[in-house]
Amino acid sequence: MKRDQHTDAALVKAYLLGDKSAMAKLVKRWHLTFCQKAFWIVKDPELAKDIAQESWQVIIDKLDKLKDVNSFGAWALRIVCSKSFDALRQQVRKRHKDQELEYSIAEDENTDSGNDDEQLKASLLQAVKALSEQQQMVVKLFYTESYSLKDISKTLDISVGTVKSRLFHAREKLKQILKDKT
Repeated sequence: MKRDQHTDAALVKAYLLGDKSAMAKLVKRWHLTFCQKAFWIVKDPELAKDIAQESWQVIIDKLDKLKDVNSFGAWALRIVCSKSFDALRQQVRKRHKDQELEYSIAEDENTDSGNDDEQLKASLLQAVKALSEQQQMVVKLFYTESYSLKDISKTLDISVGTVKSRLFHAREKLKQILKDKT
């Protein structure tokens, strides 16, 4: 459904003047979009719903600071995207900790096993951790989530050229790190 900025602006103004039903109308107009945007980023329907809900709390708390009520949609979607990326980073950190534990356990069990494949995976994981957070995000979206350069550009709100540059520099850094380890 195409959104009418003037209707959103009128609802925001009405809410700021004390009309609580205006917020209910905004939620009705935008909640599904927020859930869809969050899901597009995190790929988890339950987490996407939680993110949309948390985003509404932030929106309600900060709505009085919105300078241009006509930009409500873009402003609110930016909040949803930020919350989604925060959740994604948290998932990545948790996954890294879990993988470190798995590698640690595997190393303890196979101390004299010279499994080159496992060593390569461990080295690659360590090398990826050495990248900047921006490079890690691009690498994750491109290689593990199979996002296109264009999708990454939209998701991270950066140009396709910046995505290509980050991916190139991440690959170069990974090559150098892995080369130094051998």
